[in-house]
Amino acid sequence: MKSSVITSPVNMQARAALGLRAGDVVRVWQNIVELKKAKQANKKELTTKNIRKQAFEGTILAVKHGTEPGAMFTVRKVSSGVGVEKIFPLYSPMIDEVEVLRRTRTRRAKLYFIRRKAASEVKRAMRRSLSVDQRGRKTDTNQAPAPVEPVVAEVAATE
Repeated sequence: MKSSVITSPVNMQARAALGLRAGDVVRVWQNIVELKKAKQANKKELTTKNIRKQAFEGTILAVKHGTEPGAMFTVRKVSSGVGVEKIFPLYSPMIDEVEVLRRTRTRRAKLYFIRRKAASEVKRAMRRSLSVDQRGRKTDTNQAPAPVEPVVAEVAATE
């Protein structure tokens, strides 16, 4: 006999079957609840609730606790040059859908080293960047100034 008690609004078997691993590129569709307060003409406050879906796409750095009820996974993406990480509960009802876009074979279970690697790449890029002087001319910070050719004054031989 099947029980009529619903323990979770989430299809737990489908989420567990995703088989999320570190290195996978995923798109997580999250339900965002926005509350808007406004005053009516009779000075009563009216609160309206708006629910929208927002995608967070990035690389999974870590999966903790496998597929058990407290399972979590950490997703990292770079947005406008800034690294952003979010930790999602696997069976959260606020997560509408998890799409696995690309599977990657990794040699580590946790990819926390990507944080330091990304920071060092940014520092390296800044060293190679172009700087602009006050007159608006671009000067490369990596190159030495152009050698100045010696000006040889030609002396006209007077005879």
